[in-house]
Amino acid sequence: MEGKQNKMKDITSKISTLRIATASAKVFVSSLGTIEAIKNNQVPKGNVLEMSRAAGLLGIKKTPLILPDCHPIPIESTKIDYTIDNLSITIHVCVKTIYKTGVEVEAMHGASIVALNIYDMLKPIDKGVYISDIKLENKKGGKSQYNKDIDSSLSASVVVCSDSISAGKKQDFAGKAIVSELETHKVNVIDYVVIPDNENDIKTQLQKALAEKIDLIIYTGGTGLSKTDITPETLTPLIERRIPGVEEAMRSYGQNRTPYAMLSRSLAGLIGDSLVLSLPGSTGGAKETMQSIFPSILHVFHIIQGGKRH
Repeated sequence: MEGKQNKMKDITSKISTLRIATASAKVFVSSLGTIEAIKNNQVPKGNVLEMSRAAGLLGIKKTPLILPDCHPIPIESTKIDYTIDNLSITIHVCVKTIYKTGVEVEAMHGASIVALNIYDMLKPIDKGVYISDIKLENKKGGKSQYNKDIDSSLSASVVVCSDSISAGKKQDFAGKAIVSELETHKVNVIDYVVIPDNENDIKTQLQKALAEKIDLIIYTGGTGLSKTDITPETLTPLIERRIPGVEEAMRSYGQNRTPYAMLSRSLAGLIGDSLVLSLPGSTGGAKETMQSIFPSILHVFHIIQGGKRH
């Protein structure tokens, strides 16, 4: 469309996970003589399978140079194998990376390049060669993998701790960003409330949510180092089981975006079967912290209910 600028998808909010993709393609020849020539390395242009494997490796690594919307990514493992059956050569490509986006296009591109190179090397001796069935076989990694155990009946309470917002001097954006992220993951937000930075109010909201058996209780605000920031001090004695890994993940994600993330005292832990989170009060901090742990944090409820860790 005119006036619409092409742009690469923004993946800066994603976290790096192990990504695996396998793809395949088929090359058909017209005679068993061609297959024998391949097996016996008698094709005039050289070793068909090994040269095509090398072409595939180059093709995988150069995918972003060919497809404009593909992100340049580190290719950390590639495997290319063949299965020969009668007049067909099936190409199997497996690509792995630890990054923010998947490698399915790279795997399919690699399979395509291998097939094209086989075609190019065989065409002088076989005019009936053709390529078929280039496809993605499977992929692994990314949010889709970690969404599968999410219970659609999970409930949440969002508590905004701020003297200025509770007094009507400022608007709340952080709490609403948290609510929006929860709704994205189909978590039912049962309660949303704004309270001052007050120990009694913080405890009252916690007791109310626990009495209502709310699954996920999220506080935003009061995690900094000013004298009024008391949310972690108030919640810590009440937490039954801290989850240090979640806290580390939140700060690590934030530190990659701002050097001030290390000053946040965000916490995570369980009280009974309820997960309690204390997040930063800034809009950006709250949003990024949610992005750093969702949806994978919801797997805790799968474990609580007797499921196995993956």
